Amino acid sequence: MKIFKEMEDEQKESIIKILITLVLFIVASVIPEFIIMRTEEYGIENPLALGILIKSIIYIIAYIVAGFEVIKEAFEDITHGEVFGENFLMTVATIGAIAIGEFPEAVLVMFLYDIGELFEDIATDKSRQSITELMNIRPDKANVIRDDKTLQVSPEEVKIDEIIEVKPGEKIPLDGIVVSGNALIDTSALTGESVPRKAEIGNNVLSGCINTNGVLRVKVTKLFGESTVSKILDLVENAADKKSKSENFITKFSKVYTPTVVMLALLLAIVPIIAIKNANAVEWIYRALSFLVVSCPCALVISVPLSFFGGIGGAAKKGILIKGSNYLETLSKVDTVVFDKTGTLTKGVFKVQKINAVEGNEKGLLRIAAHCESFSSHPIAVSIIKEYNETINKELVTDVTEVNGRGIRCNFEGNNILIGNNKLLVENGVEFEETTDVGTIVYIAKNQKYLGSIVIADEVKDDAKNAIQGLKKNGVTKIVMLTGDKKAVAENVAKQLNIDEYSAELLPADKVDRLEELLKEENGKLAFVGDGINDSPVLARADIGIAMGGLGADSSIEAADIVIMTDEPSKIIDSIKISRKTMRIVKENIIFAIVIKIAVLILSAVGIATMWEAVFADVGVTIIAIINALRALRS
Repeated sequence: MKIFKEMEDEQKESIIKILITLVLFIVASVIPEFIIMRTEEYGIENPLALGILIKSIIYIIAYIVAGFEVIKEAFEDITHGEVFGENFLMTVATIGAIAIGEFPEAVLVMFLYDIGELFEDIATDKSRQSITELMNIRPDKANVIRDDKTLQVSPEEVKIDEIIEVKPGEKIPLDGIVVSGNALIDTSALTGESVPRKAEIGNNVLSGCINTNGVLRVKVTKLFGESTVSKILDLVENAADKKSKSENFITKFSKVYTPTVVMLALLLAIVPIIAIKNANAVEWIYRALSFLVVSCPCALVISVPLSFFGGIGGAAKKGILIKGSNYLETLSKVDTVVFDKTGTLTKGVFKVQKINAVEGNEKGLLRIAAHCESFSSHPIAVSIIKEYNETINKELVTDVTEVNGRGIRCNFEGNNILIGNNKLLVENGVEFEETTDVGTIVYIAKNQKYLGSIVIADEVKDDAKNAIQGLKKNGVTKIVMLTGDKKAVAENVAKQLNIDEYSAELLPADKVDRLEELLKEENGKLAFVGDGINDSPVLARADIGIAMGGLGADSSIEAADIVIMTDEPSKIIDSIKISRKTMRIVKENIIFAIVIKIAVLILSAVGIATMWEAVFADVGVTIIAIINALRALRS
């Protein structure tokens, strides 16, 4: 009873309809015997004829109860120009069965079809549940501080730089930076991780997460329409719009297949009656009707999209958002994976390891670097500012220009400053001595005079090595790393992780060029994994773009086809396994349905298979295919 209460109203109505049909079917089956037993008591002269009449009426009532919606939808389809749908086939076949006196078969076809539809609804709900759970991350309200008062408003009404208050148990309504308080944040709705993360002053927090304890005040950094929660909801809502090749094939196949079998059934009903002497018209019409019932393509039309839907739902449970079934299908064929380094294979949490000041004034060099980098949110800039750990006066810095893939040019205290990699200094004609330190090197020059360098190091992510090993075990034949970092740093990371190839000191355009070369070399599909703004063009160009979404840039998440919400490279293994399992299930359902249908179609045509076998070949196969499709949910 608990399960029944939790069902949707339509599902409850379907179950009631199925039970009423079943009761009527049983009553109709025992009516003649009941009347014959009461013949003497009621003085009925012809009990058998009366029993058959009552039985037929009850069967027709049962048929109407079970098949009314199908018949109604068949007529609606015809008015919309969709003649050869499954509803049309079911209606023609069952009305034909009634016309030749096969009442039980007609009722049973509709009865089992209703059961199949119920199974489909339940299966779809189960598949959708994993995805729609994400819809619960949508916040209903935001507590915004205005004029020293706390007002409860819609998240859409809050502006950038306004302060919102998030109390224990509330969802964080908008992306922002914590300016007051500390708390543990439940990120499971976004990432699938059960362990809460600590949020304190200066930390970024994402909309959709839940504040488990403590009161936080957050400075809003994005409007609701640009927030993490809004983007994820958009991904989820649009995932079903992108069909895979398998789904497109089934759709096209049905449009050709259905009218073809209708014509064959018509020929089967007419030609033998004309061509064969003393042919039994009822028998050949019965065969044609059985042929029609078998021919319904619903097992394919229902189970294939449902399999993909289940795969997407199963991935969502693990914090992997796949934007459509076409990407799921492509992912199953991936044999080359290309990684960005910083923030993808490494933590992206940089720490200043060494300061090389030409004039020995390390603190002064760090002060210049921190002020000039104060306008950037890049991890390198953040690490320099954190190391400086003093108040920064941004008014001292003017004319800040970011040189793509190089660094920053600005004016600090009236001096022209260059801060970035060696290419920036070379291109601006600054004489300097390159350091041999391993790490990311930030060079600083003032008024064309070299001041020194800052060495910053990044750590490899804890599960990066397991991810590389796991990918190789799961059929990925080549793993490549592309980075804008120095060759020495790239070589060090590649050795640690046992990466097959790497290319270093690449600009964003260089990454695209290198990816083009790799695409020409490979026969299978190529996936690129990245997280930064600079990765967006490469993510869009790859066969499959995978963004590390939890900390990734917005543009990367939008350009990617798959978003890993936990920032764990090992999740790529899970996504590939899910995609391959889903494709196996799709192929199993296609082969199973086609083989059974062809076999029973032939048997129906030659008169061996009855309407009962035809019902199994249609509804029975559909139910089995649906149950098989649900396996895709078990990630």
